[in-house]
Amino acid sequence: MFKKIFPVLVVLLLGGLVANAQNREDLQKQKQSIEKELAELNKLYRETQKNTKTSVKQLAIIKRKINAREALVNSINREVKQLDETIYLNERDIYRLRKELDTLKVKYAKSIVFAYKNRSSYAYLNFLFSAGSFNDAMKRVTYLKSYRQNRETQANTIVKSENLLQEKIGVLSNNKKERLSTLEIQSKQLLDLQEDRKEQDQVVAQLKGKEKELNKQIRDKESQRQKVAVAINAVIRREIEEAKKRDEAKRLKALEDARKLKAAQDAAAAAAALEKKNAAGSTAKPITGTSAKPATNNTVVANGSAGANNNSVNPPKPTLNDPATGVSSASKDRTYSPLESTPEGMEMSLNFENNRGRLPWPVSNGIVTVGFGTQSYAGTKLMQKSDGLEIAVPIGSAVRCVADGEVVYAGEVADENIVLVKHGKYFTGYKNLSSVAVSRDQKVKAGTVLGKSGTSIDGEGGILFMIMNDKSVAQNPTPWLRSK
Repeated sequence: MFKKIFPVLVVLLLGGLVANAQNREDLQKQKQSIEKELAELNKLYRETQKNTKTSVKQLAIIKRKINAREALVNSINREVKQLDETIYLNERDIYRLRKELDTLKVKYAKSIVFAYKNRSSYAYLNFLFSAGSFNDAMKRVTYLKSYRQNRETQANTIVKSENLLQEKIGVLSNNKKERLSTLEIQSKQLLDLQEDRKEQDQVVAQLKGKEKELNKQIRDKESQRQKVAVAINAVIRREIEEAKKRDEAKRLKALEDARKLKAAQDAAAAAAALEKKNAAGSTAKPITGTSAKPATNNTVVANGSAGANNNSVNPPKPTLNDPATGVSSASKDRTYSPLESTPEGMEMSLNFENNRGRLPWPVSNGIVTVGFGTQSYAGTKLMQKSDGLEIAVPIGSAVRCVADGEVVYAGEVADENIVLVKHGKYFTGYKNLSSVAVSRDQKVKAGTVLGKSGTSIDGEGGILFMIMNDKSVAQNPTPWLRSK
């Protein structure tokens, strides 16, 4: 019985410990990730404070800090609850262990008393010789041996239970210390959160005092955004027109090849007919009258050639599962684009699509200060529109391509450097570069350095990252980029 009880206790207790440890480990990883983000935000905020002017970017960073701090406090709250649950389970296990230990000790004491009362050799011999048969006597000998072994097992179980109990008590003590330490961290984070909110209120008040200046800054950014959008649209249209011209050139070449083939076939047919006629004239009698049959045969040949010519007028569009392209995709309802008329263009499009949610960020350790679409700022009437993500980074940071592609524009637009990369029917834009490291028509890979980050209108470091389709429609980059 005791051999069965102890292993069950160990499994139950250790099972709870392992499950709680795994949950705690997940919480610790989440907390460390948030703490890392907060450290990056604090560093970036200190950089923006070097600029004597209070900016919308500072407000965006403080807002991100508050959100991250709230997430950290919530994570700590979950950790405290997890510790409370662990402490409760450990206290319950200790109570159960003590109860089991008391039961074991009582039973062991009874067996010792019984053994003491029957310790004389006379009692032992009397117990054996009172057996009714030899087999019964052997059974009694076996019973006495197992009884002695049972007492030893009881003693070992008591020792192990006491050790396990002490171990549990030690774990409980550590849990309580850890809970106290976590509560102290929580209190500090709550104080920091209050300071962040006060700082946000101060920045909002300062921004309200200079709303006219900031509105002018936002209008300038909007004017610049529209100029960039027009320039990007022109580049995309140019790429599509060039792709269409290449397709048309291929079509005309196919027509010319078909025409030449037909002419060669007609010449060969005429030569064969003439040779046949000459051979027939030398062996057969002259035939009077005319015949329309040769004309009919010529008509059939011509019609056949025309049919072949018609088939080559509109060459089929490359399919997603075309063995000639070597590219495959699960989607059959995909919209075809002239930019995908080549195997390379199709492959780049599909690779870009298949990496949705896994694309690397264009800069390292950047913080998104302005999201995609129309943005408003709490406490102010300021609003601005963004065709991508404004990512704050130190000036001069390396800006990298997010996927394999081809540079279709690298230069200045509206007084700012921009690089536009084509990925099949998709385009990525990298705006506000202090320098450009690539040129048009250059093939680039994911991770290729396109340039260095520059200074934005508000005088702080950062870039604008954009994703567009072949219709020049801006896409929200967030679902495309991998989670940090």
